[in-house]
Amino acid sequence: MIVVPVKEGENIEKALKKFKRKFEKTGIVKELRSRQQFDKPSVINRLKRERAVYVQKLQQVED
Repeated sequence: MIVVPVKEGENIEKALKKFKRKFEKTGIVKELRSRQQFDKPSVINRLKRERAVYVQKLQQVED
């Protein structure tokens, strides 16, 4: 359960933004979407490899 403490006088919009950020970090929506369809293990591995290459390129450009 996600709990967002709201301080006295704090804007509700700010609290809602905090809640959305925490909810996004849990990865629940991402997992639900991935479970809606079956992906072959080979496809999953290929996507992981492509992401790793992409991240590595970003890190090299940063250095």
